[in-house]
Amino acid sequence: MFEGITRSLGEAFRKLSGRGRLTEANIREGLREVRRALLEADVNFTVVNTLIERIERNAIGQKVIERVNPGEQIVKIVYDELVALMGPVDHRIPFAKDRPTVLMLCGLQGSGKTTTCGKLALYLTEQKRKPLLVAADLQRPAAVEQLKVLGQQLNIPVYSEATNPVDVCRNAVTQAKKLGLDTVILDTAGRLQIDQELMDELRQIDRLVKPDQIYLVVDAMIGQEAANVSKTFNDALELNGVILTKLDGDARGGAALSIKEVTNVPIKYIGVGEKLEALEEFHPEQMASRIIGQGDLMGLVKKVQKIQQELSQEEIERQQKKLSEGTFTLEDFRMQFAQWQKMGMRDMISRMPGMAEMIPPGEDPEVALKRVQGMIDSMTKAERRDPDIIDHDRRRRIAAGSGTQPHEVKQFLHQFNQVRALMKQMASMSMWQRLKLVTGLGKMGAFQPGGLEMLKTKGDTGHRKTAKERAEDRKRKRKQDKKKGR
Repeated sequence: MFEGITRSLGEAFRKLSGRGRLTEANIREGLREVRRALLEADVNFTVVNTLIERIERNAIGQKVIERVNPGEQIVKIVYDELVALMGPVDHRIPFAKDRPTVLMLCGLQGSGKTTTCGKLALYLTEQKRKPLLVAADLQRPAAVEQLKVLGQQLNIPVYSEATNPVDVCRNAVTQAKKLGLDTVILDTAGRLQIDQELMDELRQIDRLVKPDQIYLVVDAMIGQEAANVSKTFNDALELNGVILTKLDGDARGGAALSIKEVTNVPIKYIGVGEKLEALEEFHPEQMASRIIGQGDLMGLVKKVQKIQQELSQEEIERQQKKLSEGTFTLEDFRMQFAQWQKMGMRDMISRMPGMAEMIPPGEDPEVALKRVQGMIDSMTKAERRDPDIIDHDRRRRIAAGSGTQPHEVKQFLHQFNQVRALMKQMASMSMWQRLKLVTGLGKMGAFQPGGLEMLKTKGDTGHRKTAKERAEDRKRKRKQDKKKGR
């Protein structure tokens, strides 16, 4: 989702990183790039202006200007301001002790509201709650039936009756008490656009049923209009939070950065896929980390854990260790592809630091990674376990087998090594050290298209080694690995 804004911000940071010190002139020059990146990502115009003013105010006159690299300082300030812009967020739901807790979901048609009711119900069952889904959307054809199907899939009861929305909601609360259920989730009606009839109906439910929490479901694909929709609903209902859906699609990210500032209502949960398991708590720190290009390793590990629940604990720990240490092989990489499909390819790529750079700008991640998959499938087991043995002749064979060019195979192998090294470094770093690393990559051109391919390993002079020299390097590396017990 954030590929465009991440690349643009990376370019802005790269321009600043070459400066000897921060001045008002070069700060404003860099912030013009940041401003452009935010506007292109569909962030609300007023929010962009406010954010840039804050960043500029914090950057100009900093006491540490002469002691800290300008690029690193700007990255840190932008990160802090993005976190402040989207947070803080309290995910706790104040559950009642002596009666069912009522959660009301509202939103426009097409925002994914009914599906989100099912996702939220599953999320609550994982917290040992006993929810009741309530089909109070009597406007949209098949809305009631859709909720019943979701209830059957999740083995969660659904309440419905052919009366009016207010009676459905009130009677559902009574039914929940009889059945010993502790949480009621109201799926209310939506419209294609905001109108008085819709608001009157929602106000009536709010007044007579008295929900404990009201969540607005917003489609991230509508861009900065999401902030306007949120404000209108909040003015009418006093929202407790927003659930942002379709973050796994082509949304440019502006909604996530605009809603809290415009409405003062936090985003509490995000939908990152069509599957019912694809509802997550929204963490501003992790989202800001992804936006500035350093990924979200914590979120990645949690997501992998969730999808791999059928695996043994030892296998989960082994894979986590490989991920954090950067020791996973091309064979491990290939095995992850099926799991990535389950978890949402775009979301996974945005969480893995450096992975987005392996995808050409504008290309669909799934198409790009299928090409990579073809390269790996054309390798032998020995090559997947030790890519260092892949010489020119092997690259030609792999390229012929995968419908690619030898130079593409070479570029992928180099990028894979860079990503593996980057993830290993970042796993053991503090936030500040990660920010310094990101800025360092910017200096080296890693944020430019194809940038990671251009990165050179330490001591590389750019000399093209002969086949004999490469063979000697591989022999030396195997001896070193043997000494280390690998």
